[in-house]
Amino acid sequence: MNSLFHYLKKSAEQSPDKEAIVHGDVRLTYGEIFKLACSIASFLHEKGLKKGGRVSLLLDNSPEYVATYYGVLAAGGVVVGLNTATKARDLTNWITHSGSSWLVAHSKHPELNKILTEHSDLSCLLVGEQDELAETELLFRWQDAIATDTTEPDISTLGSNNQLAAIIYTSGTTGNPKGVTLSHQNLVCNTESIISYLGLVESDRVMNVLPFYYSYGNSVLHTHLAVGATVVLENSLLYPQKVLKKMQDERVTGFSGVPSTFSLLLSRANFKDYQLSSLRYITQAGGAMAPSNINRILNDLPDNKFFVMYGQTEATARLSYLPPERLKEKLGSIGIAIPGVSLEIRNEDGIKVSVGETGQICAKGPNIMQGYWNDPETTARTINDGWLMTGDLATYDDEGFIYITGRASEMIKSGANRISPKEIEEVISELEDVEEVAVVGIPDETLGEVIKAFIVISPGQKLEKMAIQAHCRNNLALYKIPKFIEFVSELPKTASGKVKRYMLIENHDVKTVA
Repeated sequence: MNSLFHYLKKSAEQSPDKEAIVHGDVRLTYGEIFKLACSIASFLHEKGLKKGGRVSLLLDNSPEYVATYYGVLAAGGVVVGLNTATKARDLTNWITHSGSSWLVAHSKHPELNKILTEHSDLSCLLVGEQDELAETELLFRWQDAIATDTTEPDISTLGSNNQLAAIIYTSGTTGNPKGVTLSHQNLVCNTESIISYLGLVESDRVMNVLPFYYSYGNSVLHTHLAVGATVVLENSLLYPQKVLKKMQDERVTGFSGVPSTFSLLLSRANFKDYQLSSLRYITQAGGAMAPSNINRILNDLPDNKFFVMYGQTEATARLSYLPPERLKEKLGSIGIAIPGVSLEIRNEDGIKVSVGETGQICAKGPNIMQGYWNDPETTARTINDGWLMTGDLATYDDEGFIYITGRASEMIKSGANRISPKEIEEVISELEDVEEVAVVGIPDETLGEVIKAFIVISPGQKLEKMAIQAHCRNNLALYKIPKFIEFVSELPKTASGKVKRYMLIENHDVKTVA
């Protein structure tokens, strides 16, 4: 298979009437999803999308998202999945940086007007009801797009020659956005590897609560569509009982989450109250999960295979997994490399460490990104001779199982999100009374890390924490707003003036809640 679209086509040909996507009361078959994707591909071709043209998606998980994603691929375009939870500041930055010529968005997205004002030359396909849609050459309705005369796209060369398929942004920093570029080969190889170790089959039905713009959610979608399975969508965990009831009613066989997903379910619901006999596997990634929570799930669902996994967007999604049969014995480990991937732990000189020694996890395989979009310098620092420098510090045990011990990079991992401290620092620095600011991740049992800002106020000035929070809320996504704020007289620095972030983390005071 050269592309994910080839997989979708195969599933549609083999089982056209099989349920592919379940979303609320909407149930779409493989035949229907394939037809929608072909219609979107035809529409984009008709409107002039060229091979390699970037199409930004600002949609929540939905049948429209799936059809558009695969339609863009079939048209030879590049999908730029945008985080729907963030603000226009980041969204316009990503659209500009990626050079997107198209935006597919929900008409009710709160940041849409700001985006279209900023990007007046952007062609926009709007999903959902439009009360007052101006008839222009650049605004189009979803219903009109899917009514396009459908001709099956020519995909004979799709995915060849390392053709780019997707860009996923891991940072919104205005001065240095990081767009991970993934080829069709990257996506297909990682998809096939995950299918292999999870043992996914056509009869599987996965409950997905993870956003598709996030590499973990993206992989859940692609792996299950590739085997002809069913993806049941639930976009909110506000009512955990509702999620578990749907898992029961839909006879779900699989469920995926990050540590905060499971913490929420365990604190507000009881697995034993639901008939989940169909559930056979659970996957967890997105940071370390409290062993106590893992043990609770194993106790409540003893017949399930629980997969602890590790990965990065730069690796398409997945790098390692802990075989369920070794989970209790190796609790705390991220396991071993997935099929087709090589993992090594190396010291600062690039030499593989011995058992028990600490070094950086380095990865090599067909799933490793092409690089960061339009950023050869950062790419060169991150990929060395084909090896991805993950920024995660770890050790081996005597059987080769890997245990993460810390981070070599400054990126904050909070829940399902990777957050650049720099972008939060940029926003806080806009306040005129702020002289210096440093943002770090503080360990948290539920989210992995939460955000804390250390702020130096200009001499003679006064700044309230509430004002800082308000400014952050106006300019940052909710998950990027610091949970803790501490005013300090100075920031600890090296002789060269670099902030010693590790000292800030060590000196964290829980009494500094904003």
